[in-house]
This record gives sequence, C-alpha cells and structure tokens, in this order.
Amino acid sequence: MSRLLKICFLLMSMNHAEITHSQNSEDLPPLLHKAVEEVITGKYLNALLDILHFQSSNVWTADMLTKVMAYFHAQEVMFTLSSLQMSIKSYLKNLLYQPRQLLSEFQQLDQQQFQTAMKYLFNSRKDHLEVGNIILDWDKTRERIFQSPGVNRTLFLITLDKCFLALSALDCVDILSQVLRVSAVNYLQPDVVGSLPNILLEDAFRNLSTVFKDLYDKTSANTQRALYGWMKQILQKSCNTSEFNESTSWVSAENLWILGRYMVHLPLEEILKISLNEIRLFISYDNATKQLDTVYDITPELAQAFLERINSSGFDMRNTSTIYRLGLLVCFYDDTEQMDAAVARALLHQMIKCNQLRGFQAEVQKLKSQLLNIAMQNQTLNDILGSLSDAVVGLTSSQLESLSPEAVHNAIATLNQVSGWTKSQVMILSSKYLSYEKVLSFYNVSQMGTLVTGISTQSFYSMNPKELSQIIRGTTSQYLSDLSPAQQQGILRKIAASGDFSSSVKDIQGAFFKEISLSGLWKQTGYNSSMMKEKELRRSQALYLYELLSKKNYPVDLLSTGQLVKGVTCQLIESMGTDIFLDNFKFFEMNLHLLSPYQVNCLAWKFWKVSNASIPPFLLLVLPIEYLEYVSGPLCVSFIGSLGKTEMDLLNPSLHKKNAVLQKVQECLNSSVADEYDVELLGNLICHLPPAFLHGRMSLKAMATALHQFKLCQQLNHEQKTEIKYKLLELYGSPNNWTAETTLDVGPFIALLSKGELNVLAEKFPDIILQIAKTIGPISSAEELLSTVFESISSSTANIESSLTRPDCLGTSAPSSDEIIKLAEANVFWSVQALKCMDAGTFDKNVELLGTVSGFNSSQLIALKEKAKQVWGSLPDWKSYHIVSLGRIALALTEHEIEQLDLHSIDTISVLSQQTEWTLTQARSILQGFLEDSGQTISTLKSFDLVGLGAILCALNSTEILSLRTAEFSAAVARIGLLFCSTPVLRQFKQMTESVFGTATSWNGSVLQEIGTIAGGLNEDELKAFDKKLMPYFQPIAIRCIPPEIFQALSPEQIANLGPENAAMVTRSQREHLNASQLQSLQLALDGARTSTPETQHSASTTQAVQTPAPSVYTGQVMLASMLMDVLQCSLFEWLRHLVVCCVYTAPAFLNPRLLSLSVPELTKEMLEIKSCSSA
Repeated sequence: MSRLLKICFLLMSMNHAEITHSQNSEDLPPLLHKAVEEVITGKYLNALLDILHFQSSNVWTADMLTKVMAYFHAQEVMFTLSSLQMSIKSYLKNLLYQPRQLLSEFQQLDQQQFQTAMKYLFNSRKDHLEVGNIILDWDKTRERIFQSPGVNRTLFLITLDKCFLALSALDCVDILSQVLRVSAVNYLQPDVVGSLPNILLEDAFRNLSTVFKDLYDKTSANTQRALYGWMKQILQKSCNTSEFNESTSWVSAENLWILGRYMVHLPLEEILKISLNEIRLFISYDNATKQLDTVYDITPELAQAFLERINSSGFDMRNTSTIYRLGLLVCFYDDTEQMDAAVARALLHQMIKCNQLRGFQAEVQKLKSQLLNIAMQNQTLNDILGSLSDAVVGLTSSQLESLSPEAVHNAIATLNQVSGWTKSQVMILSSKYLSYEKVLSFYNVSQMGTLVTGISTQSFYSMNPKELSQIIRGTTSQYLSDLSPAQQQGILRKIAASGDFSSSVKDIQGAFFKEISLSGLWKQTGYNSSMMKEKELRRSQALYLYELLSKKNYPVDLLSTGQLVKGVTCQLIESMGTDIFLDNFKFFEMNLHLLSPYQVNCLAWKFWKVSNASIPPFLLLVLPIEYLEYVSGPLCVSFIGSLGKTEMDLLNPSLHKKNAVLQKVQECLNSSVADEYDVELLGNLICHLPPAFLHGRMSLKAMATALHQFKLCQQLNHEQKTEIKYKLLELYGSPNNWTAETTLDVGPFIALLSKGELNVLAEKFPDIILQIAKTIGPISSAEELLSTVFESISSSTANIESSLTRPDCLGTSAPSSDEIIKLAEANVFWSVQALKCMDAGTFDKNVELLGTVSGFNSSQLIALKEKAKQVWGSLPDWKSYHIVSLGRIALALTEHEIEQLDLHSIDTISVLSQQTEWTLTQARSILQGFLEDSGQTISTLKSFDLVGLGAILCALNSTEILSLRTAEFSAAVARIGLLFCSTPVLRQFKQMTESVFGTATSWNGSVLQEIGTIAGGLNEDELKAFDKKLMPYFQPIAIRCIPPEIFQALSPEQIANLGPENAAMVTRSQREHLNASQLQSLQLALDGARTSTPETQHSASTTQAVQTPAPSVYTGQVMLASMLMDVLQCSLFEWLRHLVVCCVYTAPAFLNPRLLSLSVPELTKEMLEIKSCSSA
C-alpha cells in the first residue's frame, strides 16, 4: 500500500525541504485540485482514486508535485514529508483491517471514483503500473487486498449496492462472479439475495444465473430457495403474462435450462403443469442429460413427476436412447411391469451414477434389485455378469461364490470399475479371477482395478519381484494406498529381499512409501530431493532423509518438497542464517499441517530472534503467554485472522494457554461477535469460543453466517453445542415451524433438539432427518436423533412381521434390508429378539453393514453371531470372507469358537486385528489359531505377518517376542510402535528393538520416532540417560505408555525439553509422581518456553533453563522503530543516526509503547507533535 501512496504523490522524487511559496488552485487541473482538497479533509481513498483516474488521461509533468505541495502551503496545511506519508499510509493500510469502515468509504465514493476502483480491482490487465520512475507490482497489491479479512465481503456488498447503477450489468455480473468464488456460502445469505437486481438484460441475467448454478453446492438450502425465487421472478417477467395462467406453466424448455439445478425447487404442481411440447423440447436438448446428471438433491416425488411428463410428451420410456437422456431421474424409474431384460440392463447401466444422490439409497438398491431379477430372466448370472453395471454390488456372497472363474474373467472390464464393493465381495471376486489366470502376473493385476485389494498378502509375496516393481510403476499404483498395511508390507518385503530395492524406492509414491522401514531406508542409496516430491513420509523417515540430503542440497530444495519439512530439527532451524530462514519460511507456513507443535515452537523462537517486529501473529500462540501482550491495536486483526486460518489444535496449546489466547481474541473483538465480518475474521477460531461468550456475546446477525462455520467444527463440547442450539432456536424460532430448507441448514445440530421437537421434524421431513442422521456418527453423540429415526422407519413398516415361522418370532417385526440400509447407526435400537428373527437372506445381504454399527451391545452381537451360524453353517465351514464380513460381530466369538475357525490367512487376521475390543484370551486364541492353521511358529513369521497381526501381538509372551526374527521385526517395528500393549510386552519389544538399532542409550531422534510406544518399555536408567535434546523426539503416544514410577526418573531439564505436544500427553498419574521442580519444568514445556539460549543450543553441558524476557516495553520500541523506518524510507543505521544526532530530545516519545494503543488519527497527531529531524 506504501507504493500506492508513492503513485499519488511521487514522494520518491520529492525534496525533503518544505515548499514555501504560494499557489493558487487555478494552477492545478480540476481533478487534481479535487484530489488535493480530499487529502486536506482526510479522504485519502477518494484522493487516490481521483489521481489514478487523472493519470489515466494525463501526463505528469515535473512541476506538478511542486504545485501540489505549494497548494498545501497556501492553505496553511503544514504537512511534512514524514507526517504526510505516515498519515496516508496508516489510513489506507488500516482500511484493509477495518472492512466495515472500507464499506462506508466506498459508499461515499462518487460514480467516477467507484468506476475507477472497480476498473483497477477487477478489470485491469496490467501486471505493473508505472508512474514516472515508480513501478508498482499491481498483481501483488491486488492479491493482498483480496486476502485481507472482510474486504471481499465489502466488495461484494458494495457491488450489489452501487455497481448496477454505475457500470454495465455484464461488468457487474463479472465482478460478482469473481468475489463470490471466494466464499459464496458466507456472502449469499437469503436476505442478501433480496438485494439482487430484479430487472436485468437477458445476457446479464443468464451470466449471473450461470454463476449461481456453479455455486449451488456452496450455498445453504435457504439461499438456494431464495435464488430460485429470484430466478423465477425474472423468468416470469420475461414471459408473456397472457400466455400462462393457473392451468399452464411459465416453465418453458429454455427456462428449465436456465434454472439448471434450481429446477429441483419447482413445486410438484408446477411440474405437472409444464407444457408437453416444452418438456419434449427440453429432453431433446443435447445438454439436458448433463443437467439432469447434476440434480443430486431431487426427491422421488419430483423425479417421478418429471418422468410422468416426459412419458406423456411422447417419449418411449423403454427406448435405450430415452433412458440415456434421463440423467439421475433413472434412479426413480417406477414402471418395471413386463419389462424386457435388455431395458433392465440399460437402466442398470445408467444407475451407476445414483450413488451421487443425497439420500434415498435404500430405494435405489430396491430398484436395482428388481431390475437385476428382470435382467436375469432366462439367463444365468454367469452369462450376464458383465452387463449388470454396479448392480453386482447388491449380490450376496453366496451368489458371488456361485460364479464361475471364467465368468469373472470375462466380466473383469466391468467389475474393475465398480465402486462400493465390500471387503468380502472383493475377496471372492479376486479369488475367482486369479483361479482362472493360474499365475499372478503384472498384466493380470493391472486388469483388476479396484479388485486388486482382494489379492492375498501371500499371493503378492509369491510374485516375481520384477513384476511387483512394475506394479509399483504402472497404472495399478493408484490402488496401492487402498491395500492393507499387511499387503503393502508383503510387496515391499519381497522387493527388498530381491536386492532390487534401490531402483524401486524412487517409484514408490504417496502413502505407500510410509510403509518402508527406517532400517530399510538406511540400506539404500541414490536418494535425491526431487524424488521426495510425490511421497508421504513418516517423521522418522523425514528426520533421516533430511539430514542425509542436507549434506548435498540447499534448504530451499529440501523444504520445497513439502513432506521433508517433517524432518527439520530445532538445531537446523536455529543454525539457519537470517536471510535463509526468512526466505524459506514460506515453505514452513505452507506445510504447517505437517509440522509438529515442537517444530512450530522452534520456528516461533527463531522468528522472534531474527525479526520479532514482523513475526506472523499465529506464532505468538506457541510462545509463552506473556508474549500475547504483543497483540494490541492494529495487530489484533492480523492476529485473529492468521489464527482463524490455522487449526489451533495443530499447534497444540495447553488448556491454560488456549484460554489466554481466547481471552485475547475476545479483547480484540471488543467482547462480542457483532456481525458477519467478525465471523469471517474468526474463521476456525469460532470452534473454540467458550460457551458463555457464545451465549451473551454473539448476535443473531452473526449466527446466521456462523452456522456454516460451526458445522465444520470437529470437537465442539456439550456446553458449546447447547449454546448453539439456543442461538438457533432464537434465530429460526420453534422447530415446529421450520421449513425443509431450515432443517437442512441446521443439519447435524438437530441432534441437540428435544425428542418432541425431533418427532415433529421426522413427521414433516422424514427423508431429510434420515439424510442428516446418516452423517451423525456413533450413538453417543446423537441418541435422541437416532432413536427418532428408528421409530420413524420401523413404525412405517410395523405391519411386516418376520418371515420365520418359529413360535418366538410370531408378532415380531424383524429388520428388512430397506430398514437396515436406511437406519445405519440407528440399527442399534433393534431388540435382541428382532435380530434373532431376521430373515437369513436379509442377514446374508446386510451382515457387513450390521458389523459396522458401533453401538451394538454384547447381547445384540451374540444374537447376530448366532444368526451367522444359522445362515453359514458350522464354524469350521466358514470361509475367510465370512469371517471378514462380520466386523464387530466377531467380538461375540468365544475362545472355543475362535479355535474352530479357519484362520490360515493373514488377511483374515489383519481385518480381525482392527477391532480394538478383544479380550486378552480372545486375542491369544486368534494368535494360536493363525499359527496352527498357517503351519507357522513365532520364529518363522514374516514382517507382513507381524503387521497383519497388529494388536493381537500384545498377546505374545516374553519368550515368543524374543524368538521373533530381527530382520522381520525391524521391517515391521514402526507398525508395532503404534500398539498400546502392556508394559511387560513393551519391555520385551524394547529389547528386540535394541537388536535392530543398538542399545537404547545410542538411539537418535529418528529411531525414537520410528519405535513409537515401544519407548514405553524403557527402564529408569535408560530413560535418565537420554540427552535432553532428544526428549521432543519421543512420539506423543509413547509418553503416555511410560509407567509413572519410571517417568518420575526424568530430570527437570529433560522434562523442560519435552516440547509442548509431549508435555500435553503427560497423564495425571505421571504428574502425581513428579516433584515441584519437575512440575515447574513441565509447565515450561507446556508454555513453549525457550529451554536454552541460542549460544548454548548445541552444548550438552547446558542444563539451566533460560527464559527470554517478556516483550512488554521492548515490543513498543520494536514496533514503533519499524514504523518510523518505513515512514522515512531509510536504513536502521540512518534512522538511528537521525534519532541520536538530530532528535535526541524526542527519543523518549519515539520509544513510548503507549503509542501502540492509539488510533490512526491519534497516532498521526502524536507524530506531528514530534519535531522532524529537518526542522530540529
């Protein structure tokens, strides 16, 4: 913004001496004279725009600025260079941080000034503006303007208010389009839609309608309804009113096309009135199918009304060409009587897109099932498998098991593209396909697409290593991240054993690379920075690779890869030169989500050391609390804005510090969230506002905008949710009066309503309530809502009794497939008796979905397990895919029942190990079953076996652990380090780890990161022996695993160096074992205090924790000194020389931190009272 001022006044070419001769206004061109008068009255924005307009058609002459300054003098306005420049710069700069004031300023612009502003902001094609010898990077300036909090909202509102009166409608539509793409969901509220012009030329209306169609998914349901109303109003005006009445519709083919996705808001009766000629014309449009493919939120009633009109208009609804034109309307096709099999297959082919619908999946599955039966008339499943599209997902495991290998082979081109397979289905189909192919090769695997996840780990391990290397490089690599950790480990272990690993490492991309062990990386060579750009790294890998690559690469080459920032240590940050650090800081900022809180803390201290005046405000969060004093006045906006764009939980502040930060935020907001501007400034911070603040300090105006932001919050507590509920009731009134759109907008927060209120909504909008409930999650978060959904669904089918003829099932309403699909987590409310009475076919079809219900109790799980026995036969007959499909139901298996299962496959074990509720005896039975059925012993287990066993490994005894092979253990150690085993087991794993990485006292940071919870097995002496600099490299989950009596052995210095994240993981019982000195050190770590001075950062002999002084007075000096250097455009040395030699007597005023709290006008007045160097 300072360069903008140089454009206005050519200050770079101006002499510091004041101009003293008189000047008449007649010597100045009228527009320039107007600008000068605006400067005198403080209307700097108006002046800037007038001068920009003046220079667009006039050439600056050498004496023009002289005349301007002379006029100032003639008006007895005693501006000095520094005071004038500082006043204008501060004023314009602060406008960017005061968007409400900016709106007011814009509203006062005359038409010419407004046109100039819009021209330079939105229509200027110049990258740079040149005035004399001044070159302005206009692109960068504009970018900064648009990134300022609230400025985009101001531009949006002022465009609505003034643009259509000052510019052409097409230009205004273009401007609205640019602004709305930043945040349509916040700007386009229903009340704002009412401000849209209701008279527009056709081209402008079409363009603006297109903008709204593109932004459909980014707007609320109430806004969508309001925009539909606005479009309808204009479209009706454009119709000849005499041409339509109560029996005819204003909806023409062209109007349907203009409405686009907003066509779903047409009332049912309006659809039924649409002229058949217009419907015929619309469906004939080439783009009709594309439009109908996007009506994701259409309801069955509206879809069927459209289908009825299309049918009545003369289209043959069973013609393949017509079916292809129907888009998502096919999902609600309801005329299946006497349908030909070919028509059914054509419909199934089109229904592959129905999974994009918002809800109604149970109805879709039912229709697919009907069409599937029709498509199979007089044909076998083997014959038509490849023509059933994704309806094959609806086949039961027994139907898939009946397929021939040849049929699966012939249909693979269709099967490999289908999404939505369950794990058991994929296992069956993969097995069928591979049994036909006989040999597993690169070509065969590349044909499998999504089915590649069904290949067994042992099959991968049995492949030729060169073929596996081709898989890593080929198109199949996109599916590798979908493989289980055991499957990935099987591939890596085989390639590593072949000796061809080094050449393959560079080809391993994405998350798959994270499965390479640290010891595996050590053995390879040939790494370079460019090969790291497409890989995801564990922190242990990044620490090793950054240190290795830093010997031959510049920091910019390593940091620009993204993932390698995980490997930057505090020592490396501290050793960076100032210029290198500041130049590369952008890479840290861009990858903040990859950094640990400890790394962010190190960055903050480094920034404070080298350039505390320009430290990014969000970094103050990780410094000790007293550094928040730095935030006041103008810094408030940038502080809140930067924190709002950051996930505060990523920075992991302690509760005490978090409360202090939130208190500072409230101070900066003057203790209220007044309107939309405050909501946008807060960003993610809104998720952390305390309940009391939400209750008394958030206006209803702000709440309307905040609702969308609240829905994005991941961890609102009960008290916050309660206050949000009361705000919503205040905003929208009683739920008894809510519309469908309001219910959709409130979304997951309906779970906070009372049972009575939920019953009202469920009766009015059952489909919407069902749609919302699907997104809610476990029962603990929404018991009343899920209960309401269950009652609503089950009562609508209460007359359907169990098909079982058992006496105990008479009168029992058993779950149907439709109900199970609709209910999802709400299936938890089925009684044990209802589950026992479930039809065998229903169970077989839905077992996998039932296995995902997190709320089933042990009695329900036992009932489902017994049902599985009835359906699948005795336990020894169960296939691997049966066991895998059980999900949580498997938890009901007793130790004796587990012994009867066929557990030979590590892939079966891998799925079982994902359940976290096994008892130790159950886990032991699974382990024994796997060893016996696979014919292995502990000493023959491969790394992929260890990875697949997962939490089951916690059932190993000490003898078994020590019999593991070192090479296999080392390849799996990172996965084992994620387990929460008992302390005795961790101690044995620690002993095994020493056989890989050497004695514990020799471990470095990357090893500590690699082994995770295994570090919880360290003994007292080993823990005490660690250098304090290594304490941050313990994984946070490892800290919790250290027994309290061992944890207390840490010295105060070690504890002070834990880092904020590890300190936050210290448990209550661990704290209780610490003495006062240790607790004080723990608080230092939590606060992010500096634990060593820069000079002694590397010295092992430094033991005394040193805190940097609080910033109070120093902050004032730094900020004001920086401001004055900016104003005077001189170096630090020059400024100090001026200060000392010329202005000694003014120094106390310059360094007065009180100036920081002044407003811009007050600050300007203060500075004018301080005599300039030239006059001194």
